[in-house]
Amino acid sequence: MRIGELAERAGTTTRTLRYYESRGLLSARRTDNGYRSYDEDDLRLLQQIRTLQDFGFDLEETRPFVDCLRAGHPAGDACPASLAVYRRKLAELDGLIDQLKEVRAQVGAQLLRAEAELPGGPEPRCELGGATE
Repeated sequence: MRIGELAERAGTTTRTLRYYESRGLLSARRTDNGYRSYDEDDLRLLQQIRTLQDFGFDLEETRPFVDCLRAGHPAGDACPASLAVYRRKLAELDGLIDQLKEVRAQVGAQLLRAEAELPGGPEPRCELGGATE
């Protein structure tokens, strides 16, 4: 298939495919007239890249998965290098979750402090435009 068809089937743009090619993640074969040519294996590579990017993996982190597919494995995560990337990403996500928990605790503490300092108790009173109660 040509680049436009591959882009359409993969849900991306020809520009993105050319970028992936420049980064060595996608390899185009050339027809006699110089057009790029791709097959179903290339579509599988793109689907793997896009799935990982949807999970938050950066483009370089997808490389071991692409290499694994190119080596003939049925799945991009069937190789030790891919599993190592999964482990690093999980550790990164765990760190981010811990940071978010800390921030949430700090915001919760600030809310409790602010509510305790309100003159009327924990329910805030809202006075707009000089309205009286």
